[in-house]
Amino acid sequence: MQKIIPLAAIALPSVLLFSACATTAGAPLADGSDVALGQKAFVDGPIVEPVAIVEDSRCPMNARCVWAGRVRVKMLWHRGNGEKQPFDVTLGEPTPLADGQFTLESVRPERRTDVTLRSADYRFSFRFAGGL
Repeated sequence: MQKIIPLAAIALPSVLLFSACATTAGAPLADGSDVALGQKAFVDGPIVEPVAIVEDSRCPMNARCVWAGRVRVKMLWHRGNGEKQPFDVTLGEPTPLADGQFTLESVRPERRTDVTLRSADYRFSFRFAGGL
């Protein structure tokens, strides 16, 4: 009986530790409405991940510009077979992906002349319009 108690004292924390891991592993993916760099999201079919800002030449909201500018983002498409296929998207321009069109709909926050945006500040909204 005395040997059972020390064994239980070791086994119980181990079971609790592994059960906690099991619950977070199946956490649902974000939808495409508020996605950060490095975050996977399920966007109406494809699972995608924005990985880098290629260009952010948007006119700051507190400035006057001749050109509105644009945002380009390097993405990964996580395919069903485990492959990661890179592609780039430009704000507001549909990009062919799988059997449809993938669109970067918005980028937040707005640029400002008095604030320097860090990569961690960016949030994206995506939409996928499937084919068939």
